[in-house]
Amino acid sequence: MTDIQTQFNHESQISIEQWQAIINNDASYDGQFFYAVRTTGIFCRPSCKSKEPKPQNVTIFADAQQAITAKYRPCKRCKPTGERLPDSEWVSVMTEYIDHHYTEPLTLHQLAEICHGSPYHLHRTFKKIMHITPVDYIQQHRIHQACQELKESHHSITAIGLNIGIPNTSYFVTLFKKKMGITPAQYRKQHQMIHQQKDSIKEGISSEQS
Repeated sequence: MTDIQTQFNHESQISIEQWQAIINNDASYDGQFFYAVRTTGIFCRPSCKSKEPKPQNVTIFADAQQAITAKYRPCKRCKPTGERLPDSEWVSVMTEYIDHHYTEPLTLHQLAEICHGSPYHLHRTFKKIMHITPVDYIQQHRIHQACQELKESHHSITAIGLNIGIPNTSYFVTLFKKKMGITPAQYRKQHQMIHQQKDSIKEGISSEQS
């Protein structure tokens, strides 16, 4: 047994023949099966020229309805159901992906590849539905997560930046101040002061009652 056969048998539900059809965008297999990618929640025809997925993330379906029943959404690019995916559902695919992968490097072009569309169309559609750009959404989500870490952990500013997908500390501090009006260090200190004030009030109430 070859290494690739071993990998497919242990890590994937997909056959080598099906995998070859997918990576070669072989239209002769269209209608024979559909494939879905678990990390994106999207399903496609074998001929779809979307970003090549990892075989272990692929699930095979005999027809489009099976994929829909399994909660996968049709690809915007290859239209496996023959119908166009509504813009609101496509944007939902994007936001779900960002929410789960914000710690990874994410650019507009990468997001377009992952979500099976052009960068221009993705940017325009996302802004129409969400009223902010995809990049703004990514930044907002990262800053929200940073706020949680600043309040709940003792991690350094650099470590928090790394944890939310911004390895450049200087850029992280600049972006945080732009979004929140204060630096990460000032935000943490402000939260600590509020927390201490609440504790003092609770202690005062307890003393009065005893």
